[in-house]
Amino acid sequence: MGGFRSLPARAARWQPEQGIGLEHVSLGPAPTGFLIRGTIIGERGGIPYGVFYRISCDEAWRTRSLILNATSGRSIDIRSDRQGHWHEAGGRPLDDLDGAIDIDLAGSAFTNTLPIRRLKLAEGECSGTLAMVYVPFDTFKPVSDHQIYTCLTAGSLYRYEAADRSFEAELPVDDDGLVLDYPTLFRRISVDIS
Repeated sequence: MGGFRSLPARAARWQPEQGIGLEHVSLGPAPTGFLIRGTIIGERGGIPYGVFYRISCDEAWRTRSLILNATSGRSIDIRSDRQGHWHEAGGRPLDDLDGAIDIDLAGSAFTNTLPIRRLKLAEGECSGTLAMVYVPFDTFKPVSDHQIYTCLTAGSLYRYEAADRSFEAELPVDDDGLVLDYPTLFRRISVDIS
């Protein structure tokens, strides 16, 4: 199986290959799983954005909740039963998201880590089509998106494919399953602040 080491508390950063932007993530163990806090600034279609996100996962890397706040004032607070059913924090069900276990945020290299760590794919193994809760930063409306992951080299190289075949990329990852390079989209940069 393509398992990863126990995740230590750590930080990571990515820059977009084109344009100006940055994603900074702090993540690590929490009492009931893992907690990820991140900030993304960038632009899409000439429109700048800034968001802060908080993702809570259980010990198996299934997403429990997403809180997303934009500098524009928009926000999302959604919860999962970790079996593919979602609802707003106030309890209203989000049936359009049924079947999704993972979150995918526009402008984020980090969110690929969620299915990569959760699936523990063996070399040559394919996930099949996965439903994702995808949040584009222009509409700020969570939608269901479909993706496929294949383990090319256990613990170090994965192929991401949009299920509609509109995009694919080979993603090298580090010992924690964090993307090192996302060809044409993002590249990892140092967090060294010494």
